[in-house]
Formats: sequence, C-alpha cells, structure tokens
Amino acid sequence: MEIKGSVALVTGGGNGIGEAVAKFFVSKGAKVAIVDMVQKNLDRVLADIKAMGGEAIGIQADVTSEAGTAKFIKATLEAFGKLNIAVTCAGIIRDGTLLSLDKETGKVSKKLGLDKWQPVIDVNLTGTFLTIRDAAEAMVNGGWEGLLVPISSINKVGQVGQLNYSSTKVADALMPKIIIGEFQMRGIRNIRCVGIAPGYTATPMLTGMNQEALKSIVQDVHIGRLIAPEEIAAMIGHCVENGALNATTIEITGGLCYPGGIAK
Repeated sequence: MEIKGSVALVTGGGNGIGEAVAKFFVSKGAKVAIVDMVQKNLDRVLADIKAMGGEAIGIQADVTSEAGTAKFIKATLEAFGKLNIAVTCAGIIRDGTLLSLDKETGKVSKKLGLDKWQPVIDVNLTGTFLTIRDAAEAMVNGGWEGLLVPISSINKVGQVGQLNYSSTKVADALMPKIIIGEFQMRGIRNIRCVGIAPGYTATPMLTGMNQEALKSIVQDVHIGRLIAPEEIAAMIGHCVENGALNATTIEITGGLCYPGGIAK
C-alpha cells in the first residue's frame, strides 16, 4: 500500500510516538487525523504540520468511549473521504505493585487499587479495541485497502510494578493474530493488522527522568541508546508498504537484552 495519498488516523497523536507517527505520514504525502485528549497538544502538532505543508485535522476525543470513537471516525471520513491506516498510540501508565507490606509487621499495608488498574485497562486495551474495531468497520464498508496498527510494548513480556500496563500490552500484541484469523474466516481481504512493540523510547517521560536511572535503563540496550520515536514511525511506514507483513507483532527495541525486568 502506498503511503502517499492515503489517510491515516493516529490516536494519542498529540505527543511522543503518536506525534512522530503523524508527522512521518504527512512527510510521506498522507493526510492525517490526529486524536488526543489535550487540545493544546493538538494545536501544537497541527501548527507544525501546517508549517510542513501537510494536511491534517485534530479531534479532541476520549478513546475509551464508543461516542468518542464514533466522533473521530466520522470526522476523519468527513474531512478526507476515506481511511486507510489506524495507529493506536493512546496509552497511559499507572505503576504500582500488587501488594505493599508494612516494614515492621510484614503485613499488607496497601494493595494495587482500581484507581490504578481500571484507567490503564480502559485506555490501553479498551481504547485500542474500540479504535481498531471502528476503523476496521469503516475500511470494510468503504472497500478501502487498510492497515490496523495496535501499539504494544516490550513490557508485554511482563514488568515488575506494571501488572496493569503489561496485561494490556500483551493483549494488544495478540490482537493482530486473532483479528486476521477472523478476517480470513469472514473473507475480509483488504485489511491487514500488524502490532508494533517498542522498547525504551526517547519520549519526554523518559528523557526527563533522573539521568542516573536513565543510564541504568540504557545499559541493557545493545545499541546503547533509547529508540527515537521517528524510528518507530519509520517501522510503521515500512509495514504500510510491505504487504507481506500481517497478523504479527514486531518488536523495535534496539536490542533490549533483559526485557520486562527479568533477572540477569
């Protein structure tokens, strides 16, 4: 599938990986619908894209609700007349261990609460499901060639302190195999699905962290640095153009030697 002339939808496109993906597609001649909860982030990215000479719209919407999904799918079709690529970059982290113990008594003093569990499930898993589902519906009904890209994570293998996040990302990583199996069963041939599982990426959250802690993270990456969001965007672009990539999730980690907090 050609990127030039296609229409891409990117959730979580107001910063980080989503922003890089949106700008990459624009640079290659695609039109882009960007979804984010924060209007000022949308405004900034849209201003950058306008300066690039690209064409994009921004939609402030909640990916966890069916009304939100319907809103941005409708806006994309009204603006551009079709939909070819959907990338689900919207995601959040709320770290915490299952149990915390009192140092003196050894008894449980705190449990991982629903306030940390449910929002992560809602955004990272339900939000991905709704976006993929409704984007696929539009592609099928429109008869357009399409690619669905759920964003997983290297932490799909399991990360201590991220039971919530890891649970969503392993589910996201499994989606392409199941979705394409269902498309095969239903005779849907015009849509592929490829997941992307980034490693430690140079987003503001990581680059702004304690530098000693960041150094500790990077030492387990074979290339000796964080992954650039633009490298992830380029990988997604390759997936668009290579029609043989389908029903799988691809890791892009720079050679992370000890993923998921597994003991060395």
